[in-house]
Amino acid sequence: MRIVFMGSPDFAVPSLDALVEARFDVCLVVTQPDRGAGRGRRLLPTAVKAAARAHGLPVLDFGKGDRKAVTEAVLAQQPDAVVVVAFGHILKEPLLSTPRFGCINVHASLLPRWRGVSPVQYAVMHGDSWTGVTIMRMDEGVDTGPVLAERSLAIAPEDSAGELLDRLAGQGADLLIHTLRRLANGQVDPVPQNDEGAVYAPKLTRSLSAVRWDRHCVTVHNQIRALSPWPGTTTYLGEQLLKITEARPCTMRATLREPGTVLASGDEGVVVACGEGAVRLTGLQVPGKKPLPVDAFLRGFAIVPGDVLRS
Repeated sequence: MRIVFMGSPDFAVPSLDALVEARFDVCLVVTQPDRGAGRGRRLLPTAVKAAARAHGLPVLDFGKGDRKAVTEAVLAQQPDAVVVVAFGHILKEPLLSTPRFGCINVHASLLPRWRGVSPVQYAVMHGDSWTGVTIMRMDEGVDTGPVLAERSLAIAPEDSAGELLDRLAGQGADLLIHTLRRLANGQVDPVPQNDEGAVYAPKLTRSLSAVRWDRHCVTVHNQIRALSPWPGTTTYLGEQLLKITEARPCTMRATLREPGTVLASGDEGVVVACGEGAVRLTGLQVPGKKPLPVDAFLRGFAIVPGDVLRS
């Protein structure tokens, strides 16, 4: 099967690798343009571009204003299917319907729950116990096309979004290969989605980062792990901004203290009162410096019982 692959971040790389290893004919890879990173804003390729180069595959950037040129370049390859994994752009006609098997998307949720660009983070933030990957034939909507295959995956209570994304990336790559082979053999019956169960997961922004200590400790914990590694969760001690990199609930019982009050501080963590219960912070970071385990962090930064963390 002749494939054009469209993707950008780390999540998409296992799917590209799997296509190459399974000896699909990947004739072109389309990805986002190089972007500045770090203090020097040095231009860096996407993870997919780096992987494609390692495989010796031709790569095309999809920048602003490039839609028509990219569409023509993709269709000129006469692909049997276009595989799309976390690409970052909505595809339109004639690209959607021209390939024999259409445009096939690997999506990191069990559709129709958590359509949109941040499904894993919102699943964790809302305390979902299960997620998964969906292989879908794309249409003109946002993750609304018919489902070709799904695979469920449990969300562990301590999973961060980053850890869960890594596992889902591997599961999605495996299911993609299985589905494409069955599709080529005429063994797949697309199933329309039921819009009644649809929930949307919008793009993450730093506006979500500030911890609301007046919430339940489980809600606070879910926020911290959902926004790890990006954009992260933040709080203030006085004028100092702190980033919370790891935490866990430590009691569900009422503390009778103002939310945000530090109840205990030591090598095992910084215990902070919430609206109900408390969380133990086990990883902290001062912006611009490395994230540290709490015992190492406290050797260079004092947080003591009675301090109050604020949003």
